[in-house]
Amino acid sequence: MTAPVIYPLYYTAYVNDLETKEDFLDWLYGLTSQGIKLGLDNITELLERMGNPHKSFKSVHVGGTDGKGSVCAMVSSVLRESGISTGLFVSPHITEFNERISVDGIQITDDELAEMAALVVSHVREMSDNGKYCTFFEVTTAIAFLYFKKKGVEYAVVEVGMGGRADSTNVLIPEVCVIGNVSLEHTAFLGNTLEKIAFEKAGIIKPGVPCVTMNGDEAFAVIRKTAEERKSPLIRVNKADINIMSLDEKGTFFQYKGEDYHVSVPGRYQAKNASLAIEAVSMLSIYGQKCRCNIRKGLEKVFWPCRLQRIPGTPFIMDVTHTVEGSAQIISDIREIYGSVNVVFGVLKDKNIRGIAENISKIANRIIVTRPETERASPSEETARIFSEFFEDIIVTDNVEEAMNKSSEIFGDGLILVTGSFYTTGEAMKWIKKTYL
Repeated sequence: MTAPVIYPLYYTAYVNDLETKEDFLDWLYGLTSQGIKLGLDNITELLERMGNPHKSFKSVHVGGTDGKGSVCAMVSSVLRESGISTGLFVSPHITEFNERISVDGIQITDDELAEMAALVVSHVREMSDNGKYCTFFEVTTAIAFLYFKKKGVEYAVVEVGMGGRADSTNVLIPEVCVIGNVSLEHTAFLGNTLEKIAFEKAGIIKPGVPCVTMNGDEAFAVIRKTAEERKSPLIRVNKADINIMSLDEKGTFFQYKGEDYHVSVPGRYQAKNASLAIEAVSMLSIYGQKCRCNIRKGLEKVFWPCRLQRIPGTPFIMDVTHTVEGSAQIISDIREIYGSVNVVFGVLKDKNIRGIAENISKIANRIIVTRPETERASPSEETARIFSEFFEDIIVTDNVEEAMNKSSEIFGDGLILVTGSFYTTGEAMKWIKKTYL
């Protein structure tokens, strides 16, 4: 897909005035008008101009469709508990841009972000003079890698942005890569079949580098072929080795290969994510020396917001799931932990809304449909039209703030699940902080 042209003026205009985080973010979000442009040419040149900061640390590279952020958080937590200076780069953020980049569990500060931006943007400007226009995600990736170098991290745990093969983060040569569940997503960019998408995801496999995965046969066959071609050890987590003991709103107790674990993120799927994290850490060169005895502690201490997160002192449960498979798991977990709930739902228009709606109808008492504030959002009326196949009574709102206000008025003390998109939960979290906290 060809991205629309951005005039060079945008890259150079007031670039020398980016003194604060707000200045930088105004400029950075302007780059989104270029759309999504996959490929490694720009990021490779940008990083070379900066001295290749991504070569200053070791890394764990995590891709897939559902759960890759959770796996990143778990691996990062284990490394930190092992005394390893650890960077974490994830996307998207929920409420603040700074959430994307952290070191040892502490987010990049506004001043640090402005400092890193000033260094990166000067190179972006020079590249634009030569007709090479960096995207939002390329610039963000470069800032993260430069920050990790500045902070002297030993390991960085890095989440793939989209796909894998042509994603900006794929300049890394990690010690291990992880490919979580693969399902249909971003079909306009990655392909319209599971095999095509799995091929893109498998693109993060590097020659000789171990890959940990857990996928059904269709996607696994593609991943295995790539691993064989690149002579990369392939570790496939067997679902039969995972035994859920119990779960509640504070986390999940499970066994993996007969060993007991507790991960402090609720949901059955988090046991699968944790098992991927366990295997990934076991592939690291420092595993026996530093990590082996800290896996349980790392999983117990991991914090990963808006994954079936119950907000204390409120009726709200927050979850960012936006796929059919993810929503199927949500209804199972909600039913087991809470029974049934009311729902506030807003989603992007490129998602399988009907499949998600059918799943949510199995645990929802009543539903409020809304539209998050992004051009990519499905209009409230269109979302409601699809949901009307499964719900007789649908409340339609124009924006998330209105939806949250109505949910408090209408649902009273009943539990309310807010889900459908990072955008929806992000706006809802800001409303909750303003209203309750």
